[in-house]
Amino acid sequence: MHKRAAYRSFLILMASAAMLSLLVLSGCNYERHVQNSTFDYGSKKKGDPKMLGSRMYGTMSGMPGQHDNAWFEYSSLLSNDVASINGVANALVMLTDKNAYVAITTDWTATGTRKSGGPKEQNNGGTKEGVYNVDNGSPYWNNQRVATPYNSSLTINDHNEISGELKQTIAVHIRKLAPAVQEVHISANKDFNNYMVQYAQEAWAGRSLTPLLPSFNVLVKHQFGGGNEMPRPLDVQHNKVRMKQQ
Repeated sequence: MHKRAAYRSFLILMASAAMLSLLVLSGCNYERHVQNSTFDYGSKKKGDPKMLGSRMYGTMSGMPGQHDNAWFEYSSLLSNDVASINGVANALVMLTDKNAYVAITTDWTATGTRKSGGPKEQNNGGTKEGVYNVDNGSPYWNNQRVATPYNSSLTINDHNEISGELKQTIAVHIRKLAPAVQEVHISANKDFNNYMVQYAQEAWAGRSLTPLLPSFNVLVKHQFGGGNEMPRPLDVQHNKVRMKQQ
């Protein structure tokens, strides 16, 4: 009897050890699965499939005049595709004769979208208060802007602070659908987003973007080419035109 009881205890002990090992392995596998997925852009583990292969975003050619685009157009296909990526709240994609320019805002559907902590650029406390601007209690916001300081998806002022894993993921999506692009430039800058949405609104309204090409080139040179000049926002330009016409 004593031997049988001891053997039964031994079997229970071995089963418990096996179960513990299985749980540990499952936990490790799950953690690695998350790190390898598009729910995590910050772990930077060796072998992460998001970073295999050559870099697909940013300056590639080093040729002068890379941001002197001959035309540009809004792509709803690419915009919707990038917006579906985990961690991306909103996306606006413009295609040119050379490049793809991507404006994104981020959300909490993935971790590590920003390289470092950095200051939080949005105050979303107004959501709980039932107002737009929690500082002054205003319920109003400018619908010409896609990213604002209040009750908005998240922005990152410097595009170099966006996770390389997220930018690589976006660039792979872009190049799969638009293989002819030379470079893919990505920014989550608030001002860049707000200019891009106004160009998109012109396209949505069926208006030609050709008259806006000089303005667009100034914008992308400022954001990605070290330019010092920014174009006037389109709604400001339109308001001045309307005032002259009155």
